[in-house]
Amino acid sequence: MKKILIISNGSVGEHFIKRVIDTYTSENIYYIVQLKAKKYADVNPARFKFYEFDPTSLYKLANLLKMEFIQVFIVMDNQVDVENSIKNIRSIKKQIRIIVLNQWNIENEDANVVLINSKEIVSSRFLDYMPNVPVIAQNVGLGEGEIMEVLVPFGSSFVYRHIGAIEQKNWRIVAVYRNRKLIMPSRRRMIQPNDLLVLIGEAAVLKSVYKSIKREIGQFPEPFGTNLLLYIDMNIVKHSSIKELVRRSIYAHKQFNHDLVIKVTNPSCLELLQYIKEQRSVNIIVKIEYDYGDLKNKFHNDIKYYHVGLVIVSCEMFSDYYVRKALYEAHVPVMKLANRRFSTIKDASLILSGNKDLEKVSATVFDISAQMNFNIELYNYMHEFQDDKEQVIEHYYTLSTIFSKTIKVHKENENPLRILKEKENFVHILPFTKKLTGRKIYSFFSTDSERLYYKLDDYHQIFIPVQV
Repeated sequence: MKKILIISNGSVGEHFIKRVIDTYTSENIYYIVQLKAKKYADVNPARFKFYEFDPTSLYKLANLLKMEFIQVFIVMDNQVDVENSIKNIRSIKKQIRIIVLNQWNIENEDANVVLINSKEIVSSRFLDYMPNVPVIAQNVGLGEGEIMEVLVPFGSSFVYRHIGAIEQKNWRIVAVYRNRKLIMPSRRRMIQPNDLLVLIGEAAVLKSVYKSIKREIGQFPEPFGTNLLLYIDMNIVKHSSIKELVRRSIYAHKQFNHDLVIKVTNPSCLELLQYIKEQRSVNIIVKIEYDYGDLKNKFHNDIKYYHVGLVIVSCEMFSDYYVRKALYEAHVPVMKLANRRFSTIKDASLILSGNKDLEKVSATVFDISAQMNFNIELYNYMHEFQDDKEQVIEHYYTLSTIFSKTIKVHKENENPLRILKEKENFVHILPFTKKLTGRKIYSFFSTDSERLYYKLDDYHQIFIPVQV
């Protein structure tokens, strides 16, 4: 959790705090110092801590600065208070970055003090309405966030990915700035740490993209959602396997350390319902659906309501054509549990295909493997076209170095599906694309290993959407 200190006084500072409260982020915690306390609506007490004292008092400010803040914002309407607050902070924290609202043309040679000139901002905004004058980039368009620049942090899920392997639906990467130089994007261009990306797209989509870029390994099921959902339709799932399905789901829930929602539809066994209800706890929610209406829409509504980032189903559920289509349309990862022990799995196995879908889901693969302590294995069938496969392998080797996660690449002359069927236990990870929603009968003569995923139905499988 990143701690940010805001020192505020006056109407501009009050308005700034309101904007911060309205801006969603789960990664920051804000400590707000005011000369006189103000009350704000819809404040999350876990994210905002308020203090009432004079920040020009070194003694009082020093107590607060014992914590490690990554950044300080000073938004005050008195020049002397601003200058003394900066001085106090610098006497304790020599290098911390300080962002200051500058209403008086204050000068400061400290490289870590950023002075935001309020007069320049206002005049620049007025200049946007002047005829025959070019508009600066930050104000192009509707001004609603459809143009965005994002700094790619080290450890981002976008680092060392080829631009052509990033699914860009309703948004685009239009420019890359590296070492203060403009680089025009191309499909083979690889994104590096500290690249500044300029994005264009729908404002709502870019907010999701921003979260994806800023996401680091160890956050799964983010950015897809927060919680896990075990979905059981008693008309489809064998009753004899439900208890074991629940136990394995609870094990996964503990590994990922997120809440688990158990949703049961078409309830038909009182003994099993009682067993499932007994699993209720602070972090496990049980929901029984007695209304036999539109189950598909209710399922999608549950995804949104519980902010689900991983759906867990049985093999029978995923085999059902209509259930599989509903899972695909939810655009969240799906874990299909087979009739094997889940806690003994050591390997996550991936079969390389002729497309780059595995590169698109690579960050999630490493995230899951890190949290579940899986080894990563890539199976490369050498009788198929290799160019795109080599590019994916290069990408995985690069990520393995960054995240200190070893991978093993198997070069096979035999179909990897046959080889994997000889393994005792593993989890098969593959991209969840639309071609997997087709009926099995149409893939009997296919050579595409992804279409033939059901050949490994006896093993646990995780299907990851390729969309950001």
